[in-house]
Amino acid sequence: MDMVRAMAVQGDLVERCKSGDSGAWDELVNQYSNYVYAIAVRGFRLSEEDAEDVFQETFIRAFEKVGTLSDDSALQPWIAQIARRLSIDKLRSLKRELPSDEVEDAPASSVITKLNRAMDVRSAMSTLPPDCQQVLDRFFARDESYHTIGDALEIPPGTIASRISRCLSKLKAELAADYEKSPAKELAT
Repeated sequence: MDMVRAMAVQGDLVERCKSGDSGAWDELVNQYSNYVYAIAVRGFRLSEEDAEDVFQETFIRAFEKVGTLSDDSALQPWIAQIARRLSIDKLRSLKRELPSDEVEDAPASSVITKLNRAMDVRSAMSTLPPDCQQVLDRFFARDESYHTIGDALEIPPGTIASRISRCLSKLKAELAADYEKSPAKELAT
């Protein structure tokens, strides 16, 4: 799915949420649950219990305020901002309990940037042929060996390296095409 089409799908999801479609809300939560949780846990190093509080409050606020979202294609950064602010609030409330310095969120910004990049890669991977999706997922996400991948996909292990290389080239081209079409690129030029 290219960036323009992804933004249209995201806009449709927001419109459905604004109209009260409960299925759309389920879809939104499913699509962004790992993202919000990662912001809280990896970005702000909250405990699982505190991250769960941030997670729930993020989606409650999103539900309450989706009508205020002026650009439907800005859903992902909007949700990230809600999660980021709630994580900072949670850290501040914890810091009140234990005396310490002011809460800093610079490291969290770096983690959120990495999470956004991961979401972009995930979106670009969904546009690849199924065989590429499988081999890249198995090699990079599951950390499987060439032999294990070959056995699972019934491909000679010697072929795996060339398939990974070919699929990575396709993924790189898709990411480059998405970047060329993205509004962020237009702002940078």
